[in-house]
Amino acid sequence: MTKTDLIIIGAGPGGYRAAEYAAKNGLQVIVFESSHVGGTCLNEGCIPTKSFARNAEILHALKEAELYGLNALSYEFDFKKVVERKNQVLDSLRSGIEMLLSCPGITLVHDRAEFVDDHTVKDSKGELYSATNIIIATGSVSKMLRLEEWDPEAACDSEFMLRNDELPRSLCIVGAGVIGMEFASIFNAFGVDVTVVEFLKECLPALDSDIAKRLRKVLEKRGVNFYMQSAVKSITKEGVTFERKGKRQTVVAERVLLAVGRAPRISDDFSNAGLDFDARRGIIVDDNMQTNVSGVYAIGDVNCRQMLAHAAEMQGIHAVNCILNRADDIRLDVMPAAIFTNPEAGCVGFSEDLCKEQGIEYTCHKSFYRANGKALAMNEPEGMLKLLADSEGRIIGCHVFGAHAADLAQEASVLMCKNTTVQELADMVHIHPTLSEILKVAAE
Repeated sequence: MTKTDLIIIGAGPGGYRAAEYAAKNGLQVIVFESSHVGGTCLNEGCIPTKSFARNAEILHALKEAELYGLNALSYEFDFKKVVERKNQVLDSLRSGIEMLLSCPGITLVHDRAEFVDDHTVKDSKGELYSATNIIIATGSVSKMLRLEEWDPEAACDSEFMLRNDELPRSLCIVGAGVIGMEFASIFNAFGVDVTVVEFLKECLPALDSDIAKRLRKVLEKRGVNFYMQSAVKSITKEGVTFERKGKRQTVVAERVLLAVGRAPRISDDFSNAGLDFDARRGIIVDDNMQTNVSGVYAIGDVNCRQMLAHAAEMQGIHAVNCILNRADDIRLDVMPAAIFTNPEAGCVGFSEDLCKEQGIEYTCHKSFYRANGKALAMNEPEGMLKLLADSEGRIIGCHVFGAHAADLAQEASVLMCKNTTVQELADMVHIHPTLSEILKVAAE
C-alpha cells in the first residue's frame, strides 16, 4: 500500500490547483486522473468554447468591416481550421498542467481511483493508496432530460459540438442557460441557422432578468430564433417537439444540441467511504468543503455548490487550508460569473429579481454603454449595467451585458469582498476612456 498526506481524485481546475497549493505547503500529494488533465473546463467546456468564441468575435467584426474603412473585404470561413486552432490551445494548456503536476511533492497517476474505505482507494490494477486527507474533485457530466420519446442518436452534447469539425447548416439548441446561449451566439456568427428552445420564461436564470432579456434581444436581431416557455416532449430524428402555450410545435434541424446544464459526476464507490451524496445534490459538504467523513473533502462541480471552474479552484485552496489548520479570508459567498456570448454578460451577487424575491431593501443604479466614450469608439454601444446596494449603501450585486462585461463584474466582485459602498466606488478614480467608467457612472 502506498501512503501519502493527501489524495486528490480528479485533475480539473479544482484538483490540480489544490495539488499545487498543497505541495507548495509541504504536503505529499497523489493525484488520480483517468482522462485528460484539465477536467471539463479545459477539455470540453470553458477553454474550447472560448476558443470558438474568439473566432466568432472576429467574424462578427469582419461583417462590420466597412465601418472601419475596410471596403470590399473578401474572406472564406474554414471551420476545420477553427477546430484545429482550438485543439492546439488545449494541447498547450494540457502540457502546462502535466508539467505542474510533475513538480516535487506531486505524483500524477493516470488511472481511476475507487474508494475501498473512507481513507483508502485503489487503482484499476488493485493497488491500494491511503491518506489522512482525501479531496474529491470529479467534476460533472452533461444533464439529460426525461422525455416522452428520446432517440440518443438524434441529439448531441457540448463535448461533441466542440470536437466535431463539420459545421451544420442548422442547429436546434435545447436549453438557454450558459452553455446554450454561448453556443447560440457562436454558431450564429459561424453562419448556422440557430433555434433555441427553453422551458423557462427567460434565458440565463442566474442573470438579472432585465439584463438577460436585453441580451436575448440582441441575439434575436442577429437571427437566432427563441422559443421561450416551451416544454420539450420528444427529440427524434424527425425533430424537436415541444409544447408552447398549449400547442405542440416541431423544429427540424441538421443538428440538435442538448444543453440543459451539468450534473455532479458521482460514483457508487462513494458509498464505500460512507459519504452522504445523491445524484441531484452531489456530495454534501460543509463550508470548509468537508464531507460527513472527517478528512474527506469534495470541491467543484461534484458538490453542486457553485458549478464554476474558478469556484472549484478557490474551494480547493480553502480545503487545503483547512487540512493545514490555516485560516484564510476567501469569500466563497462572493462568486462572479460570466457568459461569453457576443456581447458577453457578467454577474456577481444579488440581482434585482432576487432582492425582490427575498424582500431585501435595496437601491438599483444603472448605466449604459451607449453613453460611454470607449464603448462607442469600439463600436460596442449595446450594453447595460445594474449595480445593487443594500440599505446601508454596500454593494451587494452587479449584473451587466456588453463588451468586456466579465471584467466589470470582476471589479464589482473585488469591491464586494471588501464591503465597499456605492459612494466609496463613486469616489475612486477610473481611467478615461475605459469601459470601467460604466461601473463608476452607475455609482454616481
